[in-house]
Amino acid sequence: MTKTEFPSDFVWGAATAAYQIEGAWDEDGKRESIWDRFSHTPGTIESGDTGDVAADHYHRWQADIGLMGEIGLQAYRFSISWPRIFPQGRGSVNQPGLDFYDRLVDGLLEAGIEPYPTLYHWDLPQALEDEGGWPVRATAEAFVEYADLMTQTLGDRVTHWMTLNEPHVSAVVGYLLGHHAPGRQDNEAALAASHHLLLAHGWAVPIIRQNVDQADVGIALNLFNFVPASPSYADRRAAWLADGMMNRWFLNPLVGREYPHDVLKAQGASMTVVEPGDMEAIAAPIDFMGVNYYTRGIVRSDEVPEEENAPRTVTPNEEETEMGWEVYPEGLYHILARLHFTYRFPAIYITENGAAFEDKVEPDGSVNDPQRISYLRRHFRQAARAIETGVPLKGYFVWSLMDNFEWAYGYSKRFGLIYVDYETQRRILKASARWYSQVIAANGLE
Repeated sequence: MTKTEFPSDFVWGAATAAYQIEGAWDEDGKRESIWDRFSHTPGTIESGDTGDVAADHYHRWQADIGLMGEIGLQAYRFSISWPRIFPQGRGSVNQPGLDFYDRLVDGLLEAGIEPYPTLYHWDLPQALEDEGGWPVRATAEAFVEYADLMTQTLGDRVTHWMTLNEPHVSAVVGYLLGHHAPGRQDNEAALAASHHLLLAHGWAVPIIRQNVDQADVGIALNLFNFVPASPSYADRRAAWLADGMMNRWFLNPLVGREYPHDVLKAQGASMTVVEPGDMEAIAAPIDFMGVNYYTRGIVRSDEVPEEENAPRTVTPNEEETEMGWEVYPEGLYHILARLHFTYRFPAIYITENGAAFEDKVEPDGSVNDPQRISYLRRHFRQAARAIETGVPLKGYFVWSLMDNFEWAYGYSKRFGLIYVDYETQRRILKASARWYSQVIAANGLE
């Protein structure tokens, strides 16, 4: 296979999230988040795990930056813990929390690694959830206060900002399905939460621009390439509706379009939470779209009996990750091309892409993960294919820098380039990390 090269200014990085790696859940003035409450609730997390310690990054950040340098990362996407900054969600500021991110940013810059912070990666202050959480408008207002403080504090050194990570997961998995914090199961609450999350984003964008010279502002969405299981009308209709609920519900408002009418009809949603001016605020121009991509969705209609539907013509690849997700690299290309040709975002970053596999430490102390290397190699090639097609793809953040607390799965799934022994907090660069360092150095693949 011929060599695959990337543009000279392409950014190679890795990503994490605060609750998944930091630990120190109640130290130095930080107060409870919805994930602290949720993980401490019996029966919510596999094996009863919590993020209380996680990968202890709060205490080991300097060594972790050293490992980033060893890999050769050019950029690091991390999230900021809102309750570490505003223990009550708004009002009184916790200075030790600000100081931590001050030190982290300075450490990254000293190592030659560009910071790409995300303001919200699911860890809402529990105090705000107690007041109603994302289904109430006041939470979006509190987010603006938080975004204002963080960009005033770090904006002299940090240019690249993401407002939210995967608002679909926050709204649907947290407020409708109940599998994530805060564990509610209320369709109207989920719809209201989705709107207020987008509103928080839209309100924050001009604040970030005001506080940061030459700000580069975006949002990270989890996007799926949905395909019908057969050419039947029922399957095509079901796939388009799935696309509407997962993708178009968030993409359309960000570019000034309405919420998808087919989804509103299917949900029986009145969306009375939308007030005059909201949709204009949500459509505040952004500089880039962040894409979190892991797999595709093959959709089979449940509106007609199986025996009356057309025979399936699309079936999953046999290869899947430890999450049970089909490995389908071509889906990344389709998502990137669609974002460019349908939505025309000025730039795109892959803000998360990676895979969980059953990693083990060998007797010689190494961790060999050829499946992850294969997964990443094929996805990198699809990214290069998108660039050749004209997609303005600017960078790639592998998920994840290190093994971590994988939400409802606890510590049972390992996505990291770096292996973490949770008992000792020992770190081991996996074979994939060393391979990735070669990709970065070459700015391409052989």
